[in-house]
Amino acid sequence: MAKQQRRPPLRPSKMAPESPGTRLPRSLETNSEQRVTAAHSSSSAPQRRSTYIEAVALYERGLQALQRHAYAEATSLLESVLRQYPDEKELHERVRLYLNICKRQATHREAAPQTIDERLYAATLAINGGQYDQAIAHLRLVRDEDPDNDHAIYMLAVAHAQRQEHAEAVAHLERAIALNPENRALARNDADLEPLRDDEAFRAALEAPAVPRQDRRRPLKSRPAR
Repeated sequence: MAKQQRRPPLRPSKMAPESPGTRLPRSLETNSEQRVTAAHSSSSAPQRRSTYIEAVALYERGLQALQRHAYAEATSLLESVLRQYPDEKELHERVRLYLNICKRQATHREAAPQTIDERLYAATLAINGGQYDQAIAHLRLVRDEDPDNDHAIYMLAVAHAQRQEHAEAVAHLERAIALNPENRALARNDADLEPLRDDEAFRAALEAPAVPRQDRRRPLKSRPAR
């Protein structure tokens, strides 16, 4: 994709902190509904085209993605405003402003991730962008450092499923479920695992009886230097 917004399991629980000097404009901290209302509240404003409301709605979705630091998604949505609504010139200036912010933030995040959270975030962006080889590379590093990280292992199942590598995907999914049984319910409704729906091993993994979750996570340890 540029894909639709991913569900929570494919979003790291902690985002990498913003670097100094990259704080978003205060206008992004206001309620999006208030911005749309303000755009239509003036009784003296000229008659709007019927496409204006649609363009603003798409623009607002882009800002919401930007607020979540989902820069790839925000870029896709904002570029869609320019492409799909070429007559809404008055909106384009604001769209380009936030596109520049997206590009600056994306450039900043291109540095190689170093921590588990940074690698999970980079893997999420890679999966959303269809870059499954890159996602798997990040996730394997997380797995090597923290073998019981069920979130990373679940994401590996998704990445392999999208590459049509069913055996690898099912093996990772079974491991993710063993570590955290909540992943079974998640997998049942995860559209990114759709390529596995006809796989008997996948169905068996989903039909296995639920067991109480146990905290099997070990404290993170730094890997010894080689």
